[in-house]
Amino acid sequence: MKYKILVDAGTDLPKSFIEDPSYKIIPVTLTVGDKVFADGVNFDQKEFLKAMKESETSPKSACPSPEDFMKEFNHEGDTYVVTVSSGLSGSYNSAVLAKNLYLEENPDKNIEVIDSRSASVGQALIAMKIKELIQQGHLFNDIVEKVKVFRSEMKTKFVLENLDNLRKSGRLSNLKALIANALNIKPIMGGTPEGNICKLDQARGITKALKTMAEIIEKDVIRPQERILAIAHCNCIERALFVKDEILKRVPFKDSFIVDTAGVSTMYANEGGIIVAY
Repeated sequence: MKYKILVDAGTDLPKSFIEDPSYKIIPVTLTVGDKVFADGVNFDQKEFLKAMKESETSPKSACPSPEDFMKEFNHEGDTYVVTVSSGLSGSYNSAVLAKNLYLEENPDKNIEVIDSRSASVGQALIAMKIKELIQQGHLFNDIVEKVKVFRSEMKTKFVLENLDNLRKSGRLSNLKALIANALNIKPIMGGTPEGNICKLDQARGITKALKTMAEIIEKDVIRPQERILAIAHCNCIERALFVKDEILKRVPFKDSFIVDTAGVSTMYANEGGIIVAY
């Protein structure tokens, strides 16, 4: 069966999947002040983090255009598109517009655009699930329905070391950011079923926050023996390994992987951030 799985650059795939021709990453442009970075095209995380730290303004991302998606639809077989949560980016709407325009000229083509209602490794898990179902022999419509069920049961959590980007973007007041930083308070955040961000808890110190996140995961995970634990870190592999151990000693996931964040996730997580999906 011929197929293609498209993901926007908000997706943090393991290296083996990036090299898999079944997957195609649609790049985005990131801007910090007067500096422009291409995510998905030799992204320089170190330089990007430096630019964010030095900038007084919030970094911005330009989502892929409909044309960026449409040019990847010209192939034999089915097409699946996985985007970052529509609550965080316009990528989903852009992909839907691309699908609708393409189907006007190619009505027999199978194209499905999936709002991950997540980001980073949450998108990766959905993309990986699509390929798993294809390899099991499921047909297009069945795959779409099963992936939607998988998405409804998937959870996303994250802990941030640095609140500067939330402050700069207006999502956190200067006073709250100042108090949190002064008291070393780290929020444990999660994704809602609709794909928005919510605060789940908080702890003083990063170690306590990561342990609290592990405890929350232990309580809300659904059938862990059937699920993969996915962890993305922003330039903090030791922290990722720590949280992996804390989670796995509590929850029997069938498998796990760790990746470093690419551009979009680096922009949201900032240095020291940890993102978990399962």
